[in-house]
Amino acid sequence: MSALDFYAHVAVCGEVLGVGLGADPEAWEAALGATFLDVPGGGLLRRDYGLVEINFSPDQPGRQGQMSCFGYGVKIQRLLYDQSPSTVPSPLSREYGEFAPRVPFKELQTAILALGHTIELDKHNTSRDMDCYRVSASAARIHVVADPDPYGSRDPDPDRHQRGDVWSVDVW
Repeated sequence: MSALDFYAHVAVCGEVLGVGLGADPEAWEAALGATFLDVPGGGLLRRDYGLVEINFSPDQPGRQGQMSCFGYGVKIQRLLYDQSPSTVPSPLSREYGEFAPRVPFKELQTAILALGHTIELDKHNTSRDMDCYRVSASAARIHVVADPDPYGSRDPDPDRHQRGDVWSVDVW
């Protein structure tokens, strides 16, 4: 399996190595390991694994004050600027191999379509510099670079994000 397979699986199934929305911090740690940064604030907890960032709240229905995941994102954009081994959690590297610093949306779209799902532009969450796509029968949103330099302030740079690069896959 490849990193592209991982991104498609997250977009379609809404899980990372068997955990997803509603899982507690311990379940995420069991799946992704103990190398993370916890950032508490406002009664919430953000857990940063580099490529994967998870948000927890004690206010989820049926959880009686226990922290549980209410959303997470696979932050692909981080791979372009930080290619250190710790950016991708070891369990993901073992399962999916090498993670490239860029993912063309067309490739991810093809992989998702091959899994029997459709993708549509979410016009309400699209901006001048970022397109947002919804995956059918999924809570996932795929954010794609629409304009890598929306303010026209720098020269084109092939080493930076390009139009059509996947920025993130977010599940809420």
